[in-house]
Amino acid sequence: MQSVVRAASLGQLARASASAVPSATAAVKDTPLPTAAPLVVQAPATPLTSYSMSKQLLTGSQVRLSSGLGVSSQVRCYHAGNMDVPDFTYYRRSAVKDPTAKSSETAQDRMAFSYVMAGGFGLGGAYGAKALVNQFISTWSASQDVLAMAKIEIKLADIPEGKNMTFKWRGKPLFIRHRTAQEIEIENGVDPATLRDPQTDSERVKDAEWLVILGVCTHLGCVPIANAGEFGGYYCPCHGSHYDASGRIRKGPAPLNLEVPFYEFPEEGMLVVG
Repeated sequence: MQSVVRAASLGQLARASASAVPSATAAVKDTPLPTAAPLVVQAPATPLTSYSMSKQLLTGSQVRLSSGLGVSSQVRCYHAGNMDVPDFTYYRRSAVKDPTAKSSETAQDRMAFSYVMAGGFGLGGAYGAKALVNQFISTWSASQDVLAMAKIEIKLADIPEGKNMTFKWRGKPLFIRHRTAQEIEIENGVDPATLRDPQTDSERVKDAEWLVILGVCTHLGCVPIANAGEFGGYYCPCHGSHYDASGRIRKGPAPLNLEVPFYEFPEEGMLVVG
């Protein structure tokens, strides 16, 4: 039993001590190192700058095709007969068809054409701007119903001689007086230098027979009474202003004559005010 254990222990020691030791007399061989993979250096990307793109400009008879910003361009050369070039001679002016002619010789004609075109476009633009401005300003004008109230037509045959009739015009009283020959003579004989607001009778009427004035006192806006007062014209009882048969202030606190609106006689027997 002891011999078996001893043999087992020796076997284990023998196996554990077994190792490969190089001999001192044998030459040591160098172990070759593993070869490394070849180093690949990629070409640097060309930045898209004005300088780099200027280097890629076409030279001579070249056609360059590019498929993207980050893709290198392909340059292909063509020769006569390889591709058809369109002829635009039909569309060119006769003055510039000769390739050997100097540009200065046809400059005047080309400049004249440019000036005519620029002037035409400028004139058209000015006309369009004028139409646009007129259309815009017309939107500020009064409507048709307001314009209809701005004028009044009066039949003069309805006003007897020596009488005064009152009409409403633009919210104000309008006096229409059919003057007699005696009233016309008296008013023409008044010296304007003696008046507070100097005006001759002919300056206030278009037809001596008809007096057209607004019935608003120039003192405080009262309505005078017709055919009254010291001068036989109009009288404002509020503060005692007297007007003659021409609507001129003759006495009282009123500073100015009665206002004469714009009026006209479009036809005989018809008066239009406004």
